[in-house]
Amino acid sequence: MPDDSERREIERLANSVLWPGFLGREVPGWLADALRDGLAGVVYFAQNLGGDIAALSAEIHRIAPHALIGIDEEGGSVTRLETTTGSTIPGAAELGALDDVEATRATGYEIGRRVAAIGADVVIAPVADVNTDPRNPVIGVRAFGSDTSLVSRHVAAAVTGIQAAGVAACAKHYPGHGDTHTDSHHDLPRITLDQDEIERVHLPPFTAAADAGVLSIMTAHIAAPQWGDAPATLNPLVLGRLRATGFDGVIVTDALDMAAIRESVGIGGGAVRALAAGADLLCIGNPTNPGDAMLADQDQRDYREARDAVVAALRSGELPRERVEEAARRVAAMAAAVRDRGPAAEVPFHGDAIADRALRVDGAFTAFDDAPTTVIDLRRASSLAVDSAASHVALALAAGGEIIRMDAERAADDDIDAAVRSAGAGQSVALVDRIDVGSPQRVALDRIRGTIPAVVAVNVGLPVADAGTVITASAASLLAARAARRALLVSH
Repeated sequence: MPDDSERREIERLANSVLWPGFLGREVPGWLADALRDGLAGVVYFAQNLGGDIAALSAEIHRIAPHALIGIDEEGGSVTRLETTTGSTIPGAAELGALDDVEATRATGYEIGRRVAAIGADVVIAPVADVNTDPRNPVIGVRAFGSDTSLVSRHVAAAVTGIQAAGVAACAKHYPGHGDTHTDSHHDLPRITLDQDEIERVHLPPFTAAADAGVLSIMTAHIAAPQWGDAPATLNPLVLGRLRATGFDGVIVTDALDMAAIRESVGIGGGAVRALAAGADLLCIGNPTNPGDAMLADQDQRDYREARDAVVAALRSGELPRERVEEAARRVAAMAAAVRDRGPAAEVPFHGDAIADRALRVDGAFTAFDDAPTTVIDLRRASSLAVDSAASHVALALAAGGEIIRMDAERAADDDIDAAVRSAGAGQSVALVDRIDVGSPQRVALDRIRGTIPAVVAVNVGLPVADAGTVITASAASLLAARAARRALLVSH
């Protein structure tokens, strides 16, 4: 039986590699205690960010100056800081379409500047995935593109820009989530690529991030036959490959509350196995993700499940103490680097200009009047990863006009016809995010065009060739929607 000092020492070591989320907009008591007891830090989610965020960050750093505060702030379709209004930062697909690395560097700096302004320390971005599967439900427009060279140069530029603002970047999701068609929030994606293709296509952007000095890299919950059954996050073969490249920064896990981990080995089992595999900092996840099943103390429960499992594994010897101490040293080194890092000279940022330049317009149409517009919104529902159906996009396009929301995957012809009748004879837009041939949205769009030939599709998803008159904005963001609205007012 360990004495009290030894027990506290082991708990403090376990805390030093844990990165939980929490409920509310103030520091709860359990979190304050854990921070005083060496907790690595916290991850902010949208539900934390409605009040004075800088004051919240200051309180966390007052309790624990070493604490790393992380936030998922990618721009485009994924934002935490602007959840209620929509992002005013270009997304990766927009930047990839533009292919101007200076614009990407400036965007990275702006993201870093905004995150530093709220007192946070780590931007959980950029996405370094090469989106080679257009069916991908979780990456898509979050990636710079489907070409390895393009993705690599923009990942490097984004890392440089983010870290020039005085915060750490975290490239994700190693070894590449771009060839999956399953969302790891709901299940474990399995890829069938051979190792050579993974090496050639999907790993170079992570090497580019490391060469650019990225301070951390996040793992993916994906599996491949050549690695065995374990997902990359829990797999020493995969994480060992990352270390073999020379990267000595912090390996961060994707959230352990995602179904790919939680529904297989559990948060606790995932925490122990991830550390044993070579991970350094364990992102526990967003306690609001269970939705209606969330308990009032879900945040504390998830944290304790991870901490207690690591403590038990350390005590039993299942998890070597040296491995966790090594992880803790890397986390502490990143925290020290962030504290010592001041912002570089400010980089000019012109978001609207970037969004305008990134737009792709296919087909011809007569300029709309600057008047209310009917928007028939056919987009997929939002997911845990991406708020793809966010209302701010439709609102910006409608400019006070009617918005008709329809689930194209479930809509019958009669539903589509009713939407067309409701739209009337005025100017109208079909808002879409997946219009590849044969998709439910494409079928619905073609039927709408049969009655309203002048309808213009605004696509906030990946570009598609030969889809008729389409403005492709490549992001479900306020910035992209405003750019698309401006384009509607000009004849093409």
